[in-house]
Amino acid sequence: MKIGIDLGGSHIGIGIVDEKGYVIEKSEKRIVERDRKNIKSIIEKYITEKVKNIIEENEITQIGIAIPGTISDEKVIKSVNLGLKNYPIVKKLQEKINIPIKIANDSRCAALAENKYGALKKYSREVFITLGTGIGGAVIINDKVLDTGELPGCEFGHMIIQKNGLECKCGKRGCFEKYASMKAFKDNLRKELGLDEKSRGQDLLDILRKNQENPKIKRVINEYIDNLSIGISNIINIFEPEVIGIGGSFVYFSDILLDKLKENIIQKEYLFNQRKTINIVQAILGNDAGIIGSTMI
Repeated sequence: MKIGIDLGGSHIGIGIVDEKGYVIEKSEKRIVERDRKNIKSIIEKYITEKVKNIIEENEITQIGIAIPGTISDEKVIKSVNLGLKNYPIVKKLQEKINIPIKIANDSRCAALAENKYGALKKYSREVFITLGTGIGGAVIINDKVLDTGELPGCEFGHMIIQKNGLECKCGKRGCFEKYASMKAFKDNLRKELGLDEKSRGQDLLDILRKNQENPKIKRVINEYIDNLSIGISNIINIFEPEVIGIGGSFVYFSDILLDKLKENIIQKEYLFNQRKTINIVQAILGNDAGIIGSTMI
């Protein structure tokens, strides 16, 4: 068996994954704002403690870690949503854990899992997009992730969709994820409704489902859908995939957002090659996708 770790912008998920790709045991820690001051020590402490407990009771052959951002040579070169730069995470963990550790971009990991076990398994040309704290992505052709060389590429979240727009944590302005990540959507919704940051995703989802005709809510949804449509249309125009898979926390809001997204892309005629329908599907592995995919790298 293997241990899969999903290190996200807002959580750390750790699971035991069997040879069939099932997560048979899982634990999770939420990353809150105050944690970011000591994010490295928090990551190392939590992972080390959990992994040591797991290996006491299980025969583990490998550990995989899915991490957002640019991953190369066993280091986190840059992860803007975690505030990490040139972080030798494998070296740090290997000082305490004597099991082989591999790391990769989290969107790539999730895409691999959805391709083999999830919503994308019947397709051969796929684009996978994660919408969460930021926006990540991967392209899979004939079961292989697009090889971009030393750096992972497919940083969909950092393509510019608004000239001189909002400043992104990466240092640029107008990045896609500043307008179309789920964090952006939730923050805009909280602001419009006068809610503080303590209101969690489930609270917002309950409000949305009960008040979809509220003018303030409709305005936030429509603006978000249009920004998301622009970015996804650009990606489709470049790759022309059979299917677009969407993962991340978007899936929990898909009953409200997914059909609107499809309709908007078609109606606004954003696509170079026009069509009457568009194949966009939600991921089905949920937060397990990164955990499972990290054991496949």
